[in-house]
Amino acid sequence: MTAGSVAGLYRWPVKSLRGERVERAVFDARGMAGDRAYGLLDARPTRVGNKLTGRQSPELLRWTATYAGAADGPDPSGPPTLTGPDGAAWAWEQPGLAQALGHAIGAPVELRTAAGQADRGPTVLVTVESSRAALEAELGGAVDVLRFRPNLHLELDVPPFAELDWGPGTRITAGPATLEVTGEDAGPCIRCAVPSWRPDGGERWPKLQSWLIEHHDNVFGSIMRVVTPGEIAVGDRAVLAT
Repeated sequence: MTAGSVAGLYRWPVKSLRGERVERAVFDARGMAGDRAYGLLDARPTRVGNKLTGRQSPELLRWTATYAGAADGPDPSGPPTLTGPDGAAWAWEQPGLAQALGHAIGAPVELRTAAGQADRGPTVLVTVESSRAALEAELGGAVDVLRFRPNLHLELDVPPFAELDWGPGTRITAGPATLEVTGEDAGPCIRCAVPSWRPDGGERWPKLQSWLIEHHDNVFGSIMRVVTPGEIAVGDRAVLAT
């Protein structure tokens, strides 16, 4: 067993949009409460119903989604507000939002509300600070953890990229909650091209993706599921059992 702490909690209300850092969050069968609870679907006649993501439309990374007011908190109870690159704010249910998003990416968009819209279902993406710091040293440039869109970022006394060896049954207990590498598609997270884009949708850094492919099997972080629900806070003790 290895102990450490929760260094950061990140919630992404709308899949593929920028999200928010939070101090506390509920983790349960949904994954992280409020995470990727909203999404965008392609409304083009030949692609109706397909998910729209930053892989196909990097312009989405220039939009931010946050919960606010009564909806804010460890378990958001209301829809998010979206803010475009021009600073204009849109309520999720506001007429014209779909058209504004469609104009931004050059394709018609349909809004979708459904819990657990991460690529691998209602899961939690865990990253480790030692791996982020090592990748930064290897590349000789700043590597923002937000590029990887994690939910739970941990300080653990483990070697860089130890998570590549987290097999089935690996557990992390943080606060009262326990996560485990279990179920379909759990384990080392194979990365798409999104981390190579700046988190704010700015210029792309192709070397980051090619370096991960060549030196780390294109893996960064681990996909886990909640097996014991609970509320996790930044600074909570975290224990790894492999």
